[in-house]
Amino acid sequence: MNYEEAIEFIHSTYKFGSRLGLKNIIRLMELLGNPQDSCKIIHVAGTNGKGSTCSLIHEVLVESGYKTGLFISPYLEEFTERIQINKQHIDKNSLARIAAMVRQKIDIMLSEGYDHPTEFEVVTAIGFIYFQEQSIDFLVLEVGLGGRFDATNVVKNPLVTVITSISYDHMDYLGDTLEKIAYEKTGIIKEGSPVVIYPQAENITNVIKDVAAEKNAEVFEANIHNIEKVKSDITGQWFKYLKDDVFYLPEIKISLLGEHQLLNALTALSALEIIKKEGFNISSESVKNGFSNCRFPGRFEIMNKNPLIIIDGGHNIDGISHFTKTVKEYFKDKKIILFFGILKDKNPDEALKLLLPISKEIYTLTPLSPRALKAAELADLIKNHSNINTSPISDYYEILDIIKKADKNDIVAFVGSLYMIGSVRTLLKNKGKSS
Repeated sequence: MNYEEAIEFIHSTYKFGSRLGLKNIIRLMELLGNPQDSCKIIHVAGTNGKGSTCSLIHEVLVESGYKTGLFISPYLEEFTERIQINKQHIDKNSLARIAAMVRQKIDIMLSEGYDHPTEFEVVTAIGFIYFQEQSIDFLVLEVGLGGRFDATNVVKNPLVTVITSISYDHMDYLGDTLEKIAYEKTGIIKEGSPVVIYPQAENITNVIKDVAAEKNAEVFEANIHNIEKVKSDITGQWFKYLKDDVFYLPEIKISLLGEHQLLNALTALSALEIIKKEGFNISSESVKNGFSNCRFPGRFEIMNKNPLIIIDGGHNIDGISHFTKTVKEYFKDKKIILFFGILKDKNPDEALKLLLPISKEIYTLTPLSPRALKAAELADLIKNHSNINTSPISDYYEILDIIKKADKNDIVAFVGSLYMIGSVRTLLKNKGKSS
């Protein structure tokens, strides 16, 4: 099996859907020798902020000299982004070889009467084997969907469990209230493993605390009073960390933009404090350098300066809310040229309530997903809500011509589904206008 065949095999399993449950992944891991038990794991669940929090923790552990794996989803531009060690993607030969190994074990499972693993279960298995083969020290492991029945929840003893921001998403799988969604996320909490909670509403934290108490898991709430924002511009944010009993950080910079990213940084710091207290060598300097180095593509990412081009994978209401708040923070009352694409199940009407007031011109795109809301349908929906000039785009290459006509003082923003943002990012990098 070569790389192209491996990717074809992995994506062919999409037809098996997003079946929740651990029976299949447990059996697949058994057949592979339970590679997930080979390293120390920081397990991260939540609705929004998982990727940023994982990336910040990963950067600091790498900066501290540890060989550190990172498992994230989805990818933006290239599949290999999902499985990384020390910021290097899995090589294509290893991915192909391991995918063939996984397929052999799946054949055994099928002969035993098990269902075929889903795409995410297959990718999770590939990641665990690769991390075991590479003898990593730590694995920062992002949950795919939910937590309780997510394939990553095959891990037994995480060093730290992190629950990031909880909001409405995947309600058909996770429940129709924030409390139900939070409960599904808390499924990753294990007996005796400490839990870090992102600062959020009391009704959500109470659900997490109740589950943690049942599992004898100590809870650490990231406290917003422990940080003080110093300044910010479009290159990043500077803040003071006021809790100096573990790390001394009188001023620290992150390149990630938006108030919510300060809270993600605070959550990551809380997890790193626990890891340090466990006896691992993490210095204030490594935290400072790791945070400063952290880049997370597709999250309020500045791609160009004249005109200013932003891409942001705010694909649910909470994410789009963070995007609009960040636009207002950095650009005040200035209106944007908006490119927008969304999936059908992501509540486009609510998203438009947030986006229309900050937009002066809108172009709609169809994300590259079977669940996409078509650009023409989205344009019609916008026209029902507003008189803003709106046009659907049938070919992504049209974007380049539109950008060329933009004034150098314009703000051009691409917002919505990651299935759209990844394609746009590749297009802008390869053919885009330089500043």
